[in-house]
Amino acid sequence: MNRVVIQAGGKGARLHPYTKILPKPLLPVGDFPILEIVVRQLVHHGLFNITITLGHLGHLIKAVIGDGSQWGATIDYCWEDEPRGTIGALSQVANLDEPFLVMNGDLLTDFDYRSFLNDHLANDASISVGVYHKQVTISLGVLDLDDSDCLVGFREKPVISFPCSMGIYALNPDVLRLIPSTGTFGFDSLMALCLAQEIRVRTYHSRGLWLDIGRLEDYAIASDIFHENLSQLLPQSISWGWRLKAA
Repeated sequence: MNRVVIQAGGKGARLHPYTKILPKPLLPVGDFPILEIVVRQLVHHGLFNITITLGHLGHLIKAVIGDGSQWGATIDYCWEDEPRGTIGALSQVANLDEPFLVMNGDLLTDFDYRSFLNDHLANDASISVGVYHKQVTISLGVLDLDDSDCLVGFREKPVISFPCSMGIYALNPDVLRLIPSTGTFGFDSLMALCLAQEIRVRTYHSRGLWLDIGRLEDYAIASDIFHENLSQLLPQSISWGWRLKAA
């Protein structure tokens, strides 16, 4: 049975003042906490065995999400002894003895988790990273120069696309040896170690919807995106009762 670890222990500092009273994974998108949307999606893709790491206001997450049985999931919890960063808490999760998924608990996406895991299992890599192509507009005129610093081109407010981590990963158990048992250890630290030790990391490119609600400007538009793309974000094949209000 494939495991999923949802990282939900962060303080959500960029979403203050909302996260003073609610942990980020419980912030509402539409009529659902974002974490509930994630759990429903995972179950839809046949991933039922879920561990949620807890820290800041974790007792509220546990009270709202419970054991997951209302959605057909089996959910347990792992408390962080201290803030561990985006990867560090994995050192405290028991029985990760087969390839597993790790993801942030604040993502609004139509990502196909099952296809991602299958792709990871079919290829020779210790880590696979879900990648979203983020378009960034440079709000200036950009000069293209040659080696002599002479103008060879000009672009007014160009849009550049970068392959960015979605906060969704597939890991083999052997990767756990890289994670220290104490202290903060983030995805950036893990990638640095993989590069230094020549550990194979593959990417899986998503062309669908993706929004990290961890910034105020993104959270402000999350509910609109959710309602506009409801059939993608909560497929109708999910058979639980609806609590949606009219959009």
